[in-house]
Amino acid sequence: MAIPLIDSHVHLWPQAHLPTIAWHSDNNPLGAQYSVDEYHSATNHSSSVSTLSSSSPRSVSSSTYLRGFIYLEVDRVSSADEAGEHGWRHVLDEVSYVTRIATGNPVIGEGHSASQRELLLAFVPWAPIPQGPAALERYMSLVRERTLADEVWLKVRGVRYLVQDKPLGTMLTQEFVDSLKWLGRQKLAFDLGVDARQGGLEQLRQAVTMMRRVYDGVGEKEQVVIIISKFSSPTLSSLRESMLSKCNADHLCKPNLHIRPEDTVQGHPQFSEWKRLITTMAAEPATYMKLSGLFSELPSTLADAQIGDLVDHMLPWLDVVFDTFKPHRIMFGSDWPVCNLGGGGDGSWAKWKAVVECILDRRRLTDGQRVDIWGGTAVRAYGLDLAGHD
Repeated sequence: MAIPLIDSHVHLWPQAHLPTIAWHSDNNPLGAQYSVDEYHSATNHSSSVSTLSSSSPRSVSSSTYLRGFIYLEVDRVSSADEAGEHGWRHVLDEVSYVTRIATGNPVIGEGHSASQRELLLAFVPWAPIPQGPAALERYMSLVRERTLADEVWLKVRGVRYLVQDKPLGTMLTQEFVDSLKWLGRQKLAFDLGVDARQGGLEQLRQAVTMMRRVYDGVGEKEQVVIIISKFSSPTLSSLRESMLSKCNADHLCKPNLHIRPEDTVQGHPQFSEWKRLITTMAAEPATYMKLSGLFSELPSTLADAQIGDLVDHMLPWLDVVFDTFKPHRIMFGSDWPVCNLGGGGDGSWAKWKAVVECILDRRRLTDGQRVDIWGGTAVRAYGLDLAGHD
């Protein structure tokens, strides 16, 4: 039986909206339209990649089918304060764009059609988390107005506020903590984006402290689901790294994959500290991890490596994630189109899927565990209701 695949981390934007995106510049490699048409094409891209791994007991490359995706906000120009310089205008316009995808009513040239509306299973807009619950509640009321109909509003399954480029201490303010507790009461998830490589391990340490405060004294039914993931902006300052397959896309808390295997990864102090912090995060049962975004963290010497060789390089970090979070709290995500910068252009989506297939083979996961990775975990973490869609 084919397994439904839910891509838990996708970013989309029409060409006309590029000036409203915070990381956009004339020379940015992602400075083009990446909407549903382009995504659909990428997922159907004919790829010759194969696992090429003698240790893989089987291949499951033909056992999944794309059920749909979860849209993550793309870092629009904004201010956490509604009255700030940029305010909430562009992020609310982003909600309207996603609403048009969900209802199948595109503006001419936006790159989607009515026939593709069922692909959008949920979306995660930006939200002013640092402003506290009152501002967050007001903002979410405006989001609801922009969704126009209850059926679209119900697809809002969480929010995101990137912290990797914010001052240290942002996550530790009482307003930030209280906002996440408010999300838990509303049954909305929080996508957490932290950057251990560029932001330093202190950012992970503060994330651990923040989680403890968010869950302290909160009953299990009101705990906010925290999904560890992030989309970093490929700004001009990081453009050179982007071209070297080291763009700022980040998931798994952006580990330092530039530690060479011959340097004994497990004994490296950065790896040891990262492992300790990931293990601490995983101890909270309401936390989840996205299996995505690692292409951009690989050394440029692995740009043309075979799938099996890529997995060999990633395994020390991946083993930590699987051993601590377990498959029932890990979900597949492509981080498309950011994965194109480090994953091989148009074939990057298929290539990352092949990498994940090889990972699951290496870990010798059961059929039930594979169902979790490919979509079951995303359904639970985001509280998706797929009734009537199948």
